[in-house]
Amino acid sequence: MSLLTVENLSHGFGDRAIFDDVSFRLLQGEHIGLIGANGEGKSTFMNIITGKLEPDAGNISWSKHVRVGYLDQHAILKQGMSIRDVLRTAFQYLYDMEEEMNLLFAKMGEVGPDELEKLLEETGRMQDSLTNNDFYTIDAKVEEVANGLGLDDFGLERDVHDLSGGQRTKVLLAKLLLEKPDILLLDEPTNYLDVEHIEWLRNYLIEYEHAFILVSHDIPFLNSVVNLIYHMENQQLTRYPGDYNEFQRVYEMKKQQIAAAYKKQQKEIANLKDFVARNKANAATSKMAMSRQKKLDKMDIIELDAEKPKPEFRFKQARTPGKYLFETTDLVIGYNEPLSKPLNLSMERGQKIALYGANGIGKTTLLRSILGEIPAISGTVDLGEHLHIGYFEQEIKVSNQNTCIEEVWDDFPHLTQYEVRASLAKCGLTTKHIESKVQVLSGGEKAKVRLCKLINQETNLLVLDEPTNHLDQDAKEELKRALKEYKGSVLLISHEPDFYEDIVTDKWNCENWTTKAY
Repeated sequence: MSLLTVENLSHGFGDRAIFDDVSFRLLQGEHIGLIGANGEGKSTFMNIITGKLEPDAGNISWSKHVRVGYLDQHAILKQGMSIRDVLRTAFQYLYDMEEEMNLLFAKMGEVGPDELEKLLEETGRMQDSLTNNDFYTIDAKVEEVANGLGLDDFGLERDVHDLSGGQRTKVLLAKLLLEKPDILLLDEPTNYLDVEHIEWLRNYLIEYEHAFILVSHDIPFLNSVVNLIYHMENQQLTRYPGDYNEFQRVYEMKKQQIAAAYKKQQKEIANLKDFVARNKANAATSKMAMSRQKKLDKMDIIELDAEKPKPEFRFKQARTPGKYLFETTDLVIGYNEPLSKPLNLSMERGQKIALYGANGIGKTTLLRSILGEIPAISGTVDLGEHLHIGYFEQEIKVSNQNTCIEEVWDDFPHLTQYEVRASLAKCGLTTKHIESKVQVLSGGEKAKVRLCKLINQETNLLVLDEPTNHLDQDAKEELKRALKEYKGSVLLISHEPDFYEDIVTDKWNCENWTTKAY
């Protein structure tokens, strides 16, 4: 049974086409991984099928009575609501049904036998629906999912307005899972989740009996939960049975077959053209030349897709710093209240350190306190000599009206426009991306613009806060290679051990220092 049917979908932004006559079907029980390079249109596709965006052409039709759940990381959480309140809204339709059922019970004393029979039948149906949808065990269900995603560790009565980005994502994900929709739509759900809760989500999705569409650049996670891959490339959507590894095998084989067929056809075309050129003027052979020309005219020409630019990151090296990059003395970090015990930390030249631990315990706050971007509650930070720091922030929330060229040029006015364009292209951005405004780019493309600025700085200490969020596989692999090659020091926050294990010399578990429950 088809839960979702997409027919002849076309869409673009300005003169940049995203989809061209794309069709797609989602069947009951399919666990789909939606993949593609940054900017190919994965999030746009999600926005179109959920009705947030109107396509230029095509039809989107959902099966009747299908309940769809979409993990929207931009959803607004109202100040004054506790985490428990938000999670209970997952069952709002059941609370509404209970209220309607109680009104029908109240009405029973005022009607005749025939009407009473109908009311009893209707309330019986509602009672069954409430029971089947766990209405009478809502609080237990809320506790179960909250525990699985670690929400109860920092208090279900906590105001959602006080949450960090990662905690907020967990609340939205928990609410979505409690809704038990017929279809889950998940766009990068592991961004902002820590390792323990990624594992919980992995197990949940493996056991999930309904259909889901998952956008993720976390390949080990993707491989473990999907049974189908849909690949977005060159405005098309192609179906591959199996996991990501199987997709890669078949995709590479198809590319090689097409390349071989193209090479063979080009050789045949050259031979035919040569024969026509040599024989069309000769009366004895002109008929044969015309026959060859007809064959050429009817030939279905194989075209190779343009190769997507692969990113190339090379960090510029500043002068050698002093032995100690920073030292903290009884440093207590936080905003209105302490997030850590007094910290006595130091980092030496040449170290590459990963910070890890649950969301909301102060990893980003620690980085910003060391950099002097926010004041410490108490204690001191002493920065070393001759430091040239490059800082990659987790998210930039300010609306940006600059084009990509302007964004880089503002920071590096000494570069020529050609050099700015070449630098952005090296980060894997096409001409159309480069000339677009930053705010219309995908999350991964925005990250590449920020990385472009970072690689044009001369640095000896890179401070990176979740740099792999939103990046496609090619960009992640290249960033990993570049950081391993980098002769300077690195202080890195990441929730992906597969990314940082081969890079770092030391790992700091922030859960050892935090004053927060997690």
